This record gives sequence, structure tokens and C-alpha cells, in this order.
Amino acid sequence: MNAPPARRRFPKSARLLKRAEFRRVYDEGQRRNGSYFAVFYRPNGLAETRLGVTVPTRVGGAVLRNRVKRRLRELFRLNRERFAQGWDIVMNPREAAGRVPFRSLEKEMLRLFPSQAPPAPPKESEVQ
Repeated sequence: MNAPPARRRFPKSARLLKRAEFRRVYDEGQRRNGSYFAVFYRPNGLAETRLGVTVPTRVGGAVLRNRVKRRLRELFRLNRERFAQGWDIVMNPREAAGRVPFRSLEKEMLRLFPSQAPPAPPKESEVQ
């Protein structure tokens, strides 16, 4: 079986894995709300956008929560080249996220994710 093209992969480097990374996005980032999930995002200073997903227990049992996470990660993986680079993004799905069609989730994700790269930090010579 052939390996997927690099742009379609979802390596660990493109994921938020540590609690501190999630906390930083929640504490220092901005928030956008939609019908199916809330999105928190902040600049990460990297050349790629990273994703984290947290699904609250009110969404449903473990099977449904894991299904929602898989669907959101897959949407991110399939659309990575369409998103602006340089962000850490955390998605918090709502109860409806487990019941809606894949296309509806994709449409909302494209609408809520940051559409432009974060502003560049000031250079050392500009800071005085």
C-alpha cells in the first residue's frame, strides 16, 4: 500500500498533545463560536497549524466522543492546505456535532478557522 502524499498526512507535529499546549490556547487565544463547535486559536510561531480536539462528556458516551474526534481530525487532515499556517487551534464540539453530516462540519470548520496567517512578531530592531 502506498503512503499518502505529504500534504494529506496528519503527523504528530501537527497535533496538540500536551495539557500545557491546550491551556495556552485557552488562556491566551481568541474564540469563535459556531453551531457545531467552538474554536480557540492563537499564533504558535511555527510554519504549520496544529490541531487539538477536546470533546466534553455531554456530547455522549465514549464511542460517540471518539467518533466526533476522528471526524474532526479527518476534516482537518483533508483540508490542511486550505487553512492559514502558524496557528494552534483547539476545537470543542457541541452535542450536535455527533449527529450532523460530514459536509456540515466541514463547512463550519472552513468558516470558523483563521483565514490568514498570524501577524509577524516585531523584529528586535523595531522593539526599543
